[in-house]
Amino acid sequence: MSHNDRQMNGQHRPNSILDQFELPPGRKGKQHLARLRTAWRESWEEGGFLYQRWEEVGQARHAGWHEIALWIKTAGLLAGISLIIMMVDTASDIASAALKGLSDVPASNAADGTGLWGTVDHPIRVFLADQAAHLPVAPAALYAFWQLTGLLGLIGGFFGNAGARIAWLLFGISSLAMIWSATPDGGRAAATGLAALMWALASIFALRGLTLRPIVHNHPPQFMPQFNPTLHLHATLPAPTPAGDDFDDDNVRPLQR
Repeated sequence: MSHNDRQMNGQHRPNSILDQFELPPGRKGKQHLARLRTAWRESWEEGGFLYQRWEEVGQARHAGWHEIALWIKTAGLLAGISLIIMMVDTASDIASAALKGLSDVPASNAADGTGLWGTVDHPIRVFLADQAAHLPVAPAALYAFWQLTGLLGLIGGFFGNAGARIAWLLFGISSLAMIWSATPDGGRAAATGLAALMWALASIFALRGLTLRPIVHNHPPQFMPQFNPTLHLHATLPAPTPAGDDFDDDNVRPLQR
C-alpha cells in the first residue's frame, strides 16, 4: 500500500489535491509548488495538523459531547444556531400568512350553508356575525380566533398538553352551543348531533391516551417499621482462681512414718 493510500482511523484520507496540478513553467514556480506539496504531505503524516484533525472527526462519531474536539463543538453549535434561526424565521412567516388569511375570511350569509361541513360551519359563522354586531370586533376576527383555538387545541392535545386539552373541550362545548342557537328549529337537533359526532371523532386525536380509570399503585410504603426480635442473655461467671491457690495451709499434713 502506497503512502497516499494510507488509512487513518479506519478511513482513507483525502487524496492530495496538489498532486493533480502540473508544475508551472519557471524555476521559482517549481520550487514554490514543491514546498506546498511537501507541506501538504507532512500535514497528513502521523502527528501532522491535518492528520490530527481527521482523527478527531473520525473519533467524534463514537465519543460523547464532552470528549470531542472543541472546534467540532463550535462548528456544530454555529450550524445548529443558524438552522434554528432559519426555522424560526420561516415559521414566523408561515404563521403571519396563516393569521392574515384567517383574518381576511369574510362572514357568511344564510345562503352559504351547503354540504356536510357547511351544515356545521355555517351556523357558527352566523352566530359570530350576529354577536359581532354588538361587539367592537369584526366577525372575521371572531371566526379566525375560533378556528385558531380549535387548531391549537387539536395539535396540543395530540401531544398531551393539559391546557390544550382543556381548550379543546371548551372549544367543542361552545361550538355545539353556537350551532344549537343559530340553526333553524327544523334541523337544530340534526346539525347539533352531527357536530357532536365530528367533534368526538376529532377528539380521538386531541385526547389521545386520556383515560378515566383510576390509577392504583400497589407499591409498599417507603417507610415501614421493621421488627427484629433479639434475645439478650446475661450470665455471671466466677473469676478464675490462680494456680497457686489450689491448696491452702489447712490441707497440708506432715509426713509420718
